[in-house]
Amino acid sequence: MPDTALPTYKAKDFTTDQEVRWCPGCGDYAILAAVRKTLPKLQTRKEDYVFVSGIGCAARFPYYMNTYGMHSIHGRAPAFATGVKLANPQLDVWLASGDGDLLSIGGNHTMHMMRRNLDINVLLFNNRIYGLTKGQYSPTSEFGKKTKSTPMGSLDYPVNPLQLAIGTGCTFVARSIDVDMKHLEAVMLAAAAHRGTAFIEIYQDCNIFNHQAFFYASQKDTKADATIELEHGKPLIFGADREKGIRFRGTKLEVVTLGNGISESDLVVHDMHDHGLAFLLAQMTHPEFPEIRGILFQDTERKPYDELVHEQLEQAVEAHGHGDLHALLHEGDTWEVTG
Repeated sequence: MPDTALPTYKAKDFTTDQEVRWCPGCGDYAILAAVRKTLPKLQTRKEDYVFVSGIGCAARFPYYMNTYGMHSIHGRAPAFATGVKLANPQLDVWLASGDGDLLSIGGNHTMHMMRRNLDINVLLFNNRIYGLTKGQYSPTSEFGKKTKSTPMGSLDYPVNPLQLAIGTGCTFVARSIDVDMKHLEAVMLAAAAHRGTAFIEIYQDCNIFNHQAFFYASQKDTKADATIELEHGKPLIFGADREKGIRFRGTKLEVVTLGNGISESDLVVHDMHDHGLAFLLAQMTHPEFPEIRGILFQDTERKPYDELVHEQLEQAVEAHGHGDLHALLHEGDTWEVTG
């Protein structure tokens, strides 16, 4: 009998001999370490992982993972990942790329990947800047952002990645941050267990061209008031002393302080299966609101696209038998072109 037991992996088993060429202090290092620590817990053979990337700093990711991988072309990582998953649904496909690659030139591909519900784990490294090309504004840069390409300030309103994911019908949507490895690991484990497109926006610091962009969400003295940890079935409470919360005022959300007649029973209770609530929570932005961390939304009912495709193929073969390409090309209306 062949030995079917899975080997016991450690983070070092997913480490390559390639020199990691990110700027010292880049948040990508933390994300790489978190992924290497997460994969050994997934009970999957190393040979069954495939990491796909596009173009940008984050797109170097496949070089640093001791798995199969593909460094594809600008914006087309979702298309390549789709092809890999359809060709072999047994593979565990991960897509790692940045906000510029996936939301600008790749925005259309990203949107359709999510609406199709491919069984792919997507790691969006969001640093709100084009880092590889030396500091131009990106689709997630804030309005008025002064960069080399917008010296008087950007006139674009930014893309909200979570809103985009919810709006396109993505079945798993979450957010984490590079420096909180424990939280990031937990979110990635949940994403890996999900059947369908799992989209994780990761706040990532570009310490060269957009340093401290997310310090409000990562620093000890500010993160308690600037972020809110989502827990399914729990009220939305935040603050250094857990003295604040989120409640409905009509159809809109508002921040309240507990006490003076306001209790936890007045607060919104997070339901990660509520699509409408997820869309509202995705719109909460600092400094008016705390920004969400954790699993925003999950739909466990929709089948993955790759599973549906192969079911359809099996039905076609059962109904019509295996095809004959030669017969297909020479049946019906054909023409012979002569001199």
